[in-house]
Amino acid sequence: MIHSADTILREARHRKLADEWALVLASEGLPVRVCRRHEVYTVEVPAEDAADAIRILEDYDAENPHEPARPKLKSQPGQVETGLGVALLLMLFFSYTGPRDSSVIWFERGSASAERILTGEPWRAVTALTLHADLGHVAGNAAIGAFFIGAVAGIVGPGLACALVLFAGIGGNGLNALFHGSLHSSVGASTSLFGAVGILGGIAAVRRRAVGVRGRQALVPVAAGLGVIAMLGTGGRADVWAHLFGFLTGGALGAATILLPKSVPGIRAQWGFGLGSAAIVLAAWHRALS
Repeated sequence: MIHSADTILREARHRKLADEWALVLASEGLPVRVCRRHEVYTVEVPAEDAADAIRILEDYDAENPHEPARPKLKSQPGQVETGLGVALLLMLFFSYTGPRDSSVIWFERGSASAERILTGEPWRAVTALTLHADLGHVAGNAAIGAFFIGAVAGIVGPGLACALVLFAGIGGNGLNALFHGSLHSSVGASTSLFGAVGILGGIAAVRRRAVGVRGRQALVPVAAGLGVIAMLGTGGRADVWAHLFGFLTGGALGAATILLPKSVPGIRAQWGFGLGSAAIVLAAWHRALS
């Protein structure tokens, strides 16, 4: 018989898990009951059986480790619109600048020349993100961007997503310039787009650790992101190092963002981030062309 003074062994937020523990104890011949106490379910046994029950459950845990439940993510509004909007802007700007031509002012003043970035023209790390070598280049980036930027927007909101992706690209171009030194020049939004992949990986890795996943399992999202780079960012004339640096910068930004007290800003802040991102791009081009 079980009495009210018996020992509470464990608590669970879900009845299914509590029943699982109770079944394990019952199969060993121990009297056990599951009770609902406020918002949790308790597993209780007579006090004289507590030591045996603890040992049985510990042995069961060692043989049947439970992977912590993943937190459900609430999708933010504007996910599809953000991804498609950025893709459309890339295509529209390409229709105005045309394909890569060093004699055209857009490419002369806006390409990510490592030498120029390192000798006083840091705005090129921004402007180069809006330029593309040819139609295939911009079309591919628009398609990839619509998906990955939209995915970031679905987690942190559209405005903050634009800001994070932009700064991942800026950081990636800056690190790429430092790595290559003077003899390197590149264009394209792909540094930012792989930055979006890094943001998603950084957010997922931190969230996995928050629910108790440790070791290699916690880094699975990062490995998946590197796999995306291997599949989409290494062919042809791809600037692999720019993609990698964008990914690493994005990963750091994503991890930092999810650690903030409030990871999803409100609507006013989203507008502020979005308009601020647009202002940075416009200011960079104004400085480049002035």
